[in-house]
Amino acid sequence: MGLPVRILLEPEIRALIGPAEALREVREAFARLGRGEATLPGVIGLELPGGGEVHVKAAHLHGSPHLVVKEAGGFPGNAAHGLPSGSGVMLVFSATTGRLEAVLFDNGYLTGLRTGAAGALAADLLANRPVAQVGILGAGTQARFQLEALLQVRRPQRVVVWSRSEGRAEAFAVEMQARFGLPVEAVGSVNRAVEGSEVLVTATSAREPLVREDWVFKGTHVTAVGADAPGKSEVFARVLAKADKVVADSLAQCLRLGEIHHAVEAGFLDPARVHAELGEIVAGSKPGREREDEITIVDLTGLGIQDAAVGSFVAEEAARRGLGRTIDT
Repeated sequence: MGLPVRILLEPEIRALIGPAEALREVREAFARLGRGEATLPGVIGLELPGGGEVHVKAAHLHGSPHLVVKEAGGFPGNAAHGLPSGSGVMLVFSATTGRLEAVLFDNGYLTGLRTGAAGALAADLLANRPVAQVGILGAGTQARFQLEALLQVRRPQRVVVWSRSEGRAEAFAVEMQARFGLPVEAVGSVNRAVEGSEVLVTATSAREPLVREDWVFKGTHVTAVGADAPGKSEVFARVLAKADKVVADSLAQCLRLGEIHHAVEAGFLDPARVHAELGEIVAGSKPGREREDEITIVDLTGLGIQDAAVGSFVAEEAARRGLGRTIDT
């Protein structure tokens, strides 16, 4: 007799988890990490000919019945063939027996969702209130996830968005304004998106920095999302040197992949000056924002604990509700 494995497709997964559930689960995952209650191996990253990239991440949150292994890919050239640029699948295993219990064919949805949740968590802990303006660099799928998640913790008066593609920025503005009922404006330059924004979210695939330190004023919070590979960077190193608080999702990982990696390599940031890991702030062992005039920046390179949190939640909810289908292996 074979062992049953539950199979879930993207529409079923979307019915089980949205931004509110993801933020709750990701917040708890970072708290566990901050308390030392997680096993988190390093990332496997593959950069492929033609600009494609694949990341493999995994983690176990202590006390969870599951461990999760996730593959997520990005292939920008797919658009020319009528294919989506992002892909993804999560494998959910029993943490007791090692048996495969569920396969989540999410097509990258869970990665986008959990990354947005981490951005919202960072803003909740480190951004001022109230917020008059949010600036977003990038107008792709992740920018949409970031804004939707952010609106759970801050309600700005307006949003401005910049993209290298003016048409994509305009489409983003129209769509987001209709969805969320707040003014969203596409702007023609990076500095117009940065200046005047109390919260700035960078969600691009840039390989050359975009944000200059003289555009970032006191009281600004920056959530840097895009630099999830060694060759990517969205923020000039001097921005991190100027910041009052630099926070990593994982310092060890950010020293290899993120904006912190570039700032340290260029000599603008001593690793000892990194204020905290995000989990330490969630767990209460390090403070978040302490003054209105602080400049804060969080370097989000994406952690397996986020995947473990949302993947385990989906598998448990699917089993409880009897969703998906099972196959015997």
